[in-house]
Amino acid sequence: MATSRRHGLRNYIIRRLMLMVPTFLGITFVTFVLTQFVPGGPIDQLRLQMIGAGGEGGSTGGARDRVQFVIPEDQLAILKRFYGFDKPIPVRYLVWLGRIVRLDFGASFRYTEPVIDTISQRLPVSIYYGLWTTFFTYAISIPLGIVKAIRHRSLIDNASSVLIFVGYAIPGYALGAVLLVLFAVNRSWFPLGGFESAGFDSLPFWGKVWDRLHHSILPLICYLIGSFAVTTMLMKNSLMENMSADYVKTALAKGLTWRRAIFVHAVRNSLIPLATSIGHLIGLILTGSLLIERVFNIRGMGLLYFEAIQARDYPVVMGIIVISGVLLLVGNLLSDLCVAAVDPRVRFE
Repeated sequence: MATSRRHGLRNYIIRRLMLMVPTFLGITFVTFVLTQFVPGGPIDQLRLQMIGAGGEGGSTGGARDRVQFVIPEDQLAILKRFYGFDKPIPVRYLVWLGRIVRLDFGASFRYTEPVIDTISQRLPVSIYYGLWTTFFTYAISIPLGIVKAIRHRSLIDNASSVLIFVGYAIPGYALGAVLLVLFAVNRSWFPLGGFESAGFDSLPFWGKVWDRLHHSILPLICYLIGSFAVTTMLMKNSLMENMSADYVKTALAKGLTWRRAIFVHAVRNSLIPLATSIGHLIGLILTGSLLIERVFNIRGMGLLYFEAIQARDYPVVMGIIVISGVLLLVGNLLSDLCVAAVDPRVRFE
Protein backbone atom coordinates (compact mmCIF):
# COMPACT_ATOMS: atom_id res chain seq x y z
CA MET A 1 0.00 0.00 0.00
CA ALA A 2 2.74 2.46 0.95
CA THR A 3 4.76 1.53 -2.14
CA SER A 4 1.75 2.05 -4.39
CA ARG A 5 1.09 5.45 -2.81
CA ARG A 6 4.72 6.52 -3.34
CA HIS A 7 4.61 5.45 -6.99
CA GLY A 8 1.33 7.30 -7.46
CA LEU A 9 2.78 10.41 -5.83
CA ARG A 10 5.86 10.27 -8.05
CA ASN A 11 3.81 9.89 -11.23
CA TYR A 12 1.50 12.70 -10.14
CA ILE A 13 4.40 15.09 -9.55
CA ILE A 14 5.90 14.20 -12.93
CA ARG A 15 2.58 14.87 -14.69
CA ARG A 16 2.15 18.19 -12.92
CA LEU A 17 5.67 19.27 -13.78
CA MET A 18 5.02 18.43 -17.43
CA LEU A 19 1.80 20.46 -17.38
CA MET A 20 3.69 23.42 -15.93
CA VAL A 21 5.59 23.89 -19.18
CA PRO A 22 2.62 24.79 -21.45
CA THR A 23 1.04 26.80 -18.63
CA PHE A 24 4.23 28.80 -18.17
CA LEU A 25 4.52 29.36 -21.93
CA GLY A 26 0.92 30.57 -22.09
CA ILE A 27 1.35 33.01 -19.20
CA THR A 28 4.58 34.49 -20.50
CA PHE A 29 3.48 34.65 -24.16
CA VAL A 30 0.25 36.53 -23.39
CA THR A 31 2.09 38.97 -21.12
CA PHE A 32 4.89 39.41 -23.66
CA VAL A 33 2.43 40.21 -26.46
CA LEU A 34 0.56 42.71 -24.30
CA THR A 35 3.76 44.57 -23.44
CA GLN A 36 4.57 44.95 -27.13
CA PHE A 37 1.34 46.85 -27.84
CA VAL A 38 1.33 49.12 -24.78
CA PRO A 39 2.32 52.66 -25.79
CA GLY A 40 5.10 54.51 -24.05
CA GLY A 41 7.97 52.08 -24.63
CA PRO A 42 11.67 52.99 -24.53
CA ILE A 43 11.65 54.63 -27.97
CA ASP A 44 8.59 56.73 -27.15
CA GLN A 45 10.14 57.78 -23.86
CA LEU A 46 13.39 58.71 -25.60
CA ARG A 47 11.43 60.84 -28.05
CA LEU A 48 9.61 62.60 -25.20
CA GLN A 49 12.89 63.25 -23.39
CA MET A 50 14.31 64.81 -26.54
CA ILE A 51 11.21 66.97 -26.89
CA GLY A 52 11.52 68.05 -23.26
CA ALA A 53 15.19 68.88 -23.73
CA GLY A 54 14.31 70.93 -26.80
CA GLY A 55 11.70 72.85 -24.86
CA GLU A 56 14.22 73.74 -22.20
CA GLY A 57 16.56 75.04 -24.86
CA GLY A 58 14.35 78.04 -25.46
CA SER A 59 12.41 76.93 -28.52
CA THR A 60 8.97 78.52 -28.89
CA GLY A 61 5.88 76.48 -29.61
CA GLY A 62 5.27 72.82 -28.94
CA ALA A 63 4.64 72.02 -32.62
CA ARG A 64 8.09 73.28 -33.70
CA ASP A 65 9.70 71.24 -30.91
CA ARG A 66 8.00 68.09 -32.10
CA VAL A 67 9.02 68.63 -35.68
CA GLN A 68 12.57 69.43 -34.69
CA PHE A 69 13.06 66.26 -32.65
CA VAL A 70 11.38 63.69 -34.83
CA ILE A 71 13.78 60.73 -34.93
CA PRO A 72 15.07 60.12 -38.46
CA GLU A 73 14.14 56.83 -40.06
CA ASP A 74 17.70 55.50 -40.14
CA GLN A 75 18.22 56.23 -36.43
CA LEU A 76 14.77 54.84 -35.64
CA ALA A 77 15.73 51.62 -37.40
CA ILE A 78 18.92 51.42 -35.33
CA LEU A 79 16.93 51.91 -32.11
CA LYS A 80 14.41 49.23 -33.10
CA ARG A 81 17.25 46.85 -33.88
CA PHE A 82 18.92 47.66 -30.53
CA TYR A 83 15.75 46.93 -28.55
CA GLY A 84 14.79 43.99 -30.76
CA PHE A 85 11.63 45.65 -32.11
CA ASP A 86 12.63 45.01 -35.72
CA LYS A 87 11.58 41.34 -35.55
CA PRO A 88 8.05 39.87 -35.56
CA ILE A 89 6.52 39.31 -32.14
CA PRO A 90 6.75 35.48 -32.23
CA VAL A 91 10.45 35.72 -33.10
CA ARG A 92 11.01 38.25 -30.33
CA TYR A 93 9.29 35.94 -27.88
CA LEU A 94 11.42 32.96 -28.91
CA VAL A 95 14.59 35.06 -28.56
CA TRP A 96 13.47 36.22 -25.12
CA LEU A 97 12.55 32.66 -24.12
CA GLY A 98 15.95 31.42 -25.19
CA ARG A 99 17.58 33.95 -22.87
CA ILE A 100 15.24 33.02 -20.01
CA VAL A 101 16.27 29.37 -20.31
CA ARG A 102 19.85 30.54 -19.73
CA LEU A 103 18.61 32.66 -16.76
CA ASP A 104 19.39 35.84 -18.70
CA PHE A 105 16.54 38.28 -17.97
CA GLY A 106 18.09 41.07 -20.02
CA ALA A 107 18.85 44.62 -18.91
CA SER A 108 16.44 47.09 -17.36
CA PHE A 109 15.52 50.06 -19.55
CA ARG A 110 15.11 52.27 -16.49
CA TYR A 111 17.98 51.21 -14.23
CA THR A 112 20.40 50.25 -17.04
CA GLU A 113 21.53 47.17 -15.13
CA PRO A 114 20.75 43.44 -15.39
CA VAL A 115 17.18 42.67 -14.43
CA ILE A 116 18.31 39.88 -12.13
CA ASP A 117 20.36 42.43 -10.14
CA THR A 118 17.41 44.81 -9.88
CA ILE A 119 15.09 42.04 -8.67
CA SER A 120 17.66 40.56 -6.28
CA GLN A 121 17.88 43.91 -4.48
CA ARG A 122 14.13 43.97 -3.81
CA LEU A 123 13.31 40.27 -3.42
CA PRO A 124 14.84 39.77 0.08
CA VAL A 125 12.64 42.57 1.45
CA SER A 126 9.44 40.97 0.14
CA ILE A 127 10.51 37.52 1.29
CA TYR A 128 11.28 38.90 4.77
CA TYR A 129 7.85 40.44 5.23
CA GLY A 130 6.10 37.57 3.45
CA LEU A 131 7.59 34.87 5.65
CA TRP A 132 6.90 36.72 8.89
CA THR A 133 3.35 37.48 7.76
CA THR A 134 2.73 33.83 6.89
CA PHE A 135 4.23 32.60 10.16
CA PHE A 136 2.22 34.93 12.39
CA THR A 137 -0.96 34.41 10.38
CA TYR A 138 -0.97 30.65 10.91
CA ALA A 139 0.56 30.74 14.39
CA ILE A 140 -2.19 33.02 15.68
CA SER A 141 -5.15 32.22 13.44
CA ILE A 142 -5.22 28.43 13.83
CA PRO A 143 -5.21 28.37 17.67
CA LEU A 144 -7.63 31.31 17.82
CA GLY A 145 -9.95 29.65 15.30
CA ILE A 146 -9.96 26.46 17.38
CA VAL A 147 -10.77 28.39 20.57
CA LYS A 148 -13.55 30.31 18.82
CA ALA A 149 -15.09 27.09 17.47
CA ILE A 150 -14.96 25.28 20.83
CA ARG A 151 -16.15 28.34 22.80
CA HIS A 152 -18.74 29.37 20.21
CA ARG A 153 -20.97 32.31 21.27
CA SER A 154 -18.97 32.80 24.44
CA LEU A 155 -17.51 36.13 25.53
CA ILE A 156 -14.10 35.38 24.03
CA ASP A 157 -15.70 34.37 20.72
CA ASN A 158 -17.88 37.48 20.48
CA ALA A 159 -15.13 39.88 21.56
CA SER A 160 -12.56 38.43 19.17
CA SER A 161 -15.12 38.44 16.32
CA VAL A 162 -15.68 42.16 16.79
CA LEU A 163 -11.95 42.85 16.66
CA ILE A 164 -11.49 40.56 13.66
CA PHE A 165 -14.27 42.12 11.58
CA VAL A 166 -13.24 45.66 12.46
CA GLY A 167 -9.68 44.84 11.46
CA TYR A 168 -10.82 43.18 8.25
CA ALA A 169 -12.87 46.25 7.31
CA ILE A 170 -9.83 48.55 7.57
CA PRO A 171 -7.52 48.45 4.51
CA GLY A 172 -3.92 47.74 5.40
CA TYR A 173 -2.59 50.90 3.75
CA ALA A 174 -5.14 53.08 5.56
CA LEU A 175 -4.22 51.51 8.87
CA GLY A 176 -0.56 52.11 8.01
CA ALA A 177 -1.15 55.83 7.52
CA VAL A 178 -2.95 56.03 10.88
CA LEU A 179 -0.23 54.09 12.68
CA LEU A 180 2.47 56.34 11.21
CA VAL A 181 0.68 59.47 12.39
CA LEU A 182 0.03 58.10 15.87
CA PHE A 183 3.28 56.29 16.63
CA ALA A 184 5.88 57.77 14.26
CA VAL A 185 4.87 61.43 13.91
CA ASN A 186 3.12 62.20 17.21
CA ARG A 187 5.02 59.84 19.53
CA SER A 188 8.26 59.11 17.62
CA TRP A 189 8.16 55.53 18.88
CA PHE A 190 8.77 54.06 15.43
CA PRO A 191 10.59 55.27 12.29
CA LEU A 192 8.61 56.94 9.52
CA GLY A 193 9.41 54.16 7.09
CA GLY A 194 12.12 52.26 5.29
CA PHE A 195 13.57 48.84 5.87
CA GLU A 196 16.59 49.79 7.97
CA SER A 197 18.38 52.83 9.38
CA ALA A 198 21.05 54.79 7.53
CA GLY A 199 23.95 53.40 9.61
CA PHE A 200 22.66 49.84 9.66
CA ASP A 201 25.90 48.23 8.42
CA SER A 202 27.95 49.74 11.25
CA LEU A 203 25.66 48.44 14.01
CA PRO A 204 26.55 45.38 16.12
CA PHE A 205 24.58 42.16 15.62
CA TRP A 206 21.92 42.78 18.26
CA GLY A 207 21.73 46.39 17.16
CA LYS A 208 20.89 45.22 13.64
CA VAL A 209 18.27 42.84 15.02
CA TRP A 210 16.63 45.61 17.01
CA ASP A 211 16.82 48.09 14.13
CA ARG A 212 15.18 45.63 11.71
CA LEU A 213 12.51 44.77 14.29
CA HIS A 214 11.90 48.45 14.98
CA HIS A 215 11.23 49.07 11.29
CA SER A 216 9.10 45.93 10.85
CA ILE A 217 6.47 46.16 13.59
CA LEU A 218 4.10 48.66 11.96
CA PRO A 219 4.28 47.21 8.42
CA LEU A 220 3.75 43.67 9.76
CA ILE A 221 0.60 44.79 11.57
CA CYS A 222 -0.74 46.12 8.28
CA TYR A 223 0.24 42.97 6.39
CA LEU A 224 -1.43 40.76 9.00
CA ILE A 225 -4.70 42.63 9.39
CA GLY A 226 -6.46 41.14 6.36
CA SER A 227 -5.07 37.61 6.10
CA PHE A 228 -5.37 37.14 9.88
CA ALA A 229 -9.13 37.73 9.85
CA VAL A 230 -9.81 35.47 6.85
CA THR A 231 -7.69 32.59 8.15
CA THR A 232 -9.18 32.75 11.65
CA MET A 233 -12.78 32.64 10.45
CA LEU A 234 -11.97 29.93 7.91
CA MET A 235 -10.46 27.77 10.64
CA LYS A 236 -13.39 28.37 13.00
CA ASN A 237 -16.11 27.62 10.43
CA SER A 238 -14.32 24.55 9.13
CA LEU A 239 -13.84 23.14 12.63
CA MET A 240 -17.45 23.80 13.62
CA GLU A 241 -18.61 21.95 10.51
CA ASN A 242 -16.39 18.98 11.32
CA MET A 243 -17.42 18.96 14.98
CA SER A 244 -21.01 18.36 13.92
CA ALA A 245 -20.08 15.74 11.33
CA ASP A 246 -21.27 12.14 11.67
CA TYR A 247 -17.76 10.69 11.99
CA VAL A 248 -17.12 12.74 15.15
CA LYS A 249 -20.43 11.63 16.67
CA THR A 250 -19.61 8.02 15.77
CA ALA A 251 -16.15 8.29 17.34
CA LEU A 252 -17.65 9.65 20.57
CA ALA A 253 -20.30 6.93 20.59
CA LYS A 254 -17.58 4.27 20.32
CA GLY A 255 -15.90 5.56 23.46
CA LEU A 256 -13.27 7.93 22.02
CA THR A 257 -12.55 10.85 24.34
CA TRP A 258 -13.88 14.26 23.34
CA ARG A 259 -10.41 15.77 23.31
CA ARG A 260 -9.05 13.10 20.96
CA ALA A 261 -12.08 13.21 18.66
CA ILE A 262 -11.80 16.98 18.29
CA PHE A 263 -8.07 17.67 18.36
CA VAL A 264 -6.93 14.59 16.43
CA HIS A 265 -9.69 13.98 13.91
CA ALA A 266 -11.80 17.13 13.56
CA VAL A 267 -8.91 19.60 13.69
CA ARG A 268 -6.93 17.62 11.13
CA ASN A 269 -9.79 17.66 8.65
CA SER A 270 -10.37 21.35 9.35
CA LEU A 271 -6.85 22.14 8.20
CA ILE A 272 -7.64 21.00 4.64
CA PRO A 273 -9.09 24.38 3.49
CA LEU A 274 -6.04 26.13 4.96
CA ALA A 275 -3.68 23.75 3.15
CA THR A 276 -5.20 24.70 -0.19
CA SER A 277 -4.16 28.35 0.30
CA ILE A 278 -0.44 27.70 0.85
CA GLY A 279 0.32 27.96 -2.86
CA HIS A 280 -1.43 31.31 -3.05
CA LEU A 281 0.61 32.57 -0.11
CA ILE A 282 3.85 31.85 -1.98
CA GLY A 283 2.81 34.33 -4.63
CA LEU A 284 1.94 36.89 -1.99
CA ILE A 285 5.36 36.44 -0.40
CA LEU A 286 6.92 37.54 -3.67
CA THR A 287 4.61 40.37 -4.74
CA GLY A 288 3.91 41.88 -1.32
CA SER A 289 1.54 44.85 -1.16
CA LEU A 290 2.11 47.90 -3.32
CA LEU A 291 0.07 50.30 -1.18
CA ILE A 292 1.62 49.22 2.11
CA GLU A 293 5.09 49.49 0.59
CA ARG A 294 4.34 53.00 -0.63
CA VAL A 295 3.00 54.09 2.77
CA PHE A 296 6.07 52.80 4.63
CA ASN A 297 8.57 53.51 1.84
CA ILE A 298 9.54 49.83 1.62
CA ARG A 299 11.44 49.05 -1.56
CA GLY A 300 9.94 45.62 -2.18
CA MET A 301 8.75 43.67 -5.20
CA GLY A 302 5.27 45.19 -5.25
CA LEU A 303 6.65 48.71 -5.60
CA LEU A 304 9.21 47.56 -8.17
CA TYR A 305 6.50 45.93 -10.29
CA PHE A 306 4.36 49.07 -10.18
CA GLU A 307 7.30 51.33 -11.08
CA ALA A 308 8.31 49.01 -13.93
CA ILE A 309 4.79 49.13 -15.40
CA GLN A 310 4.69 52.91 -15.08
CA ALA A 311 8.08 53.28 -16.78
CA ARG A 312 7.26 50.61 -19.43
CA ASP A 313 10.35 48.74 -18.25
CA TYR A 314 9.42 45.54 -20.11
CA PRO A 315 12.44 43.43 -19.09
CA VAL A 316 11.72 44.01 -15.39
CA VAL A 317 8.00 43.35 -15.88
CA MET A 318 8.69 40.09 -17.70
CA GLY A 319 11.31 39.09 -15.14
CA ILE A 320 8.83 39.49 -12.30
CA ILE A 321 6.16 37.64 -14.31
CA VAL A 322 8.57 34.73 -14.84
CA ILE A 323 9.46 34.46 -11.15
CA SER A 324 5.90 34.91 -9.91
CA GLY A 325 4.56 32.48 -12.53
CA VAL A 326 7.00 29.76 -11.56
CA LEU A 327 6.30 30.28 -7.86
CA LEU A 328 2.54 30.18 -8.48
CA LEU A 329 2.79 26.89 -10.39
CA VAL A 330 5.07 25.36 -7.77
CA GLY A 331 2.80 26.71 -5.03
CA ASN A 332 -0.26 25.05 -6.54
CA LEU A 333 1.60 21.74 -6.61
CA LEU A 334 2.68 22.31 -3.02
CA SER A 335 -0.92 22.99 -2.01
CA ASP A 336 -2.04 19.67 -3.47
CA LEU A 337 0.73 17.84 -1.63
CA CYS A 338 -0.20 19.56 1.64
CA VAL A 339 -3.83 18.57 1.16
CA ALA A 340 -2.74 14.97 0.57
CA ALA A 341 -0.63 15.06 3.74
CA VAL A 342 -3.56 16.36 5.81
CA ASP A 343 -6.32 14.30 4.15
CA PRO A 344 -5.52 10.56 3.95
CA ARG A 345 -8.45 10.05 1.61
CA VAL A 346 -6.60 11.75 -1.25
CA ARG A 347 -5.12 9.25 -3.71
CA PHE A 348 -2.78 10.03 -6.57
CA GLU A 349 -3.42 6.85 -8.55
